[in-house]
Amino acid sequence: MGIQERKEREKERRRQQIMVAAKRVFSDRGFTKATMEDIAQEAELSPGTLYLYFKNKEELYASLSLRILQYLLLRIEHVNAIKDSGPDEKLTALMEAMYDVYEFDPLIIINMFHLQSSETLKNLSPELLSEIKDLSRKSMGSIAQIFKDGVALGIFIDRHPVALADTFWSIFSGVILWLTSKKLINESKDFLRETLTVAFEVFHRGLMAK
Repeated sequence: MGIQERKEREKERRRQQIMVAAKRVFSDRGFTKATMEDIAQEAELSPGTLYLYFKNKEELYASLSLRILQYLLLRIEHVNAIKDSGPDEKLTALMEAMYDVYEFDPLIIINMFHLQSSETLKNLSPELLSEIKDLSRKSMGSIAQIFKDGVALGIFIDRHPVALADTFWSIFSGVILWLTSKKLINESKDFLRETLTVAFEVFHRGLMAK
């Protein structure tokens, strides 16, 4: 292994170390109360070292979403690639895939929903913002393709595929955020999967062409 390659590996290792610490701190203190100093202490690094890798707290927070966005795109593309499967079967597979995405990292996907509806995006570097937008655009495009195929075949109602994809995503994110807030009141109750199943079932029934 050359010196340059060793340096790159060490840089990536340190970056991952910071992100693991950030996830713990954001989980314990929340985004608003967490500071770069808190994260540096958790990572056992100096605050100055953190700023070598992330320009601010917002960028570090947003970077945590990249992994879940990459997994999301992977799962959706896998659904679209299923052979000998029509739009209706693919939609069923997509519903199950979305729950897998949530289970992949519940905390980060909740953070991602908050990130997408906040001012945080304005404080990101152009490179990071571009990567987030690109992954999001590809994922929504892949979801819309399922609806586009279903509409073209007369299986789904004749509505714009992007609008259908946006509605599907809104149901997914809305149920998760609402059930998460309810869980703060009563931690013993966790009906996320059951509620998502009902929400997707209602959506599915309304989607079908008469």
